[in-house]
Amino acid sequence: MGRGATVEVNGVTLAYRRHGAGPPVLLVAPAAARAALWDMHQVPALVAAGYEVITFDNRGTTPSSTPPGPYRLAELVADTAGLIRALGIGPCRVAGSSLGAMVAQELALVRPDLVTGIALLGTRGRLTHYLRALTTATALAVRHADTVPPGYAAVTGMGNLFGQRTLADDRFTAEWLALSEAFPVAGDGPASQYDAAAIPDRLAALSAVTTPTLVMAFEQDVITPVELCREVADAIAGSTYVEVKECGHFGFLERPDEVNAHVVNFFDALATPDW
Repeated sequence: MGRGATVEVNGVTLAYRRHGAGPPVLLVAPAAARAALWDMHQVPALVAAGYEVITFDNRGTTPSSTPPGPYRLAELVADTAGLIRALGIGPCRVAGSSLGAMVAQELALVRPDLVTGIALLGTRGRLTHYLRALTTATALAVRHADTVPPGYAAVTGMGNLFGQRTLADDRFTAEWLALSEAFPVAGDGPASQYDAAAIPDRLAALSAVTTPTLVMAFEQDVITPVELCREVADAIAGSTYVEVKECGHFGFLERPDEVNAHVVNFFDALATPDW
């Protein structure tokens, strides 16, 4: 389970856990997701590879603070930077998914001194008209979850998160739906994280990132489509681009062995600073 604690940074309390020993890797969670999501596959793989893995719940996800929203991406970036400084683990390797990936790429832009490399799982540097509408609508639905018919949010959310092969797996979908209905995503905290994901066009700004970068796209991802992931890879000079087949937005849960191998190989190739 790791070693859990809290720390005060940027005006909020962040709950975090430390797992294993070795050079530190910080994992940044997707919007409205608990840090425990990483425990299924990524934490064990990285610990086995010789890393200390730090996971934490973003502001808006309990037991971390849930101040009133909406949140800005810059606030989540400042939280992450503050956590790295407070734990004394910088510069470190950072991996994030979705909103967490957007936090990681902005962190590398504004605080390159805190990161040695970033792995971006399902990211984007801008929004299409459809994705902006989807992000805004999702924030509204989560903020007013009591008005959404029971089960509807769980079903539609699952359709956005997973690829076709996973959605055809009756056992998996039954278990995921039961879990989603038992622990619904609701309230201002998770909704405010979706607000932060409604980013402006950042592609030109990201061209200034000099940190070694891995961009990983998932073939059937509808939230951060491969085309938008590729734009980020093209914007960041020298980045590595990988596309994982037959999975959706949560490809790190659907194809964990392949995803973990790419991340571990990328992190292993980086120089480890004296920390």
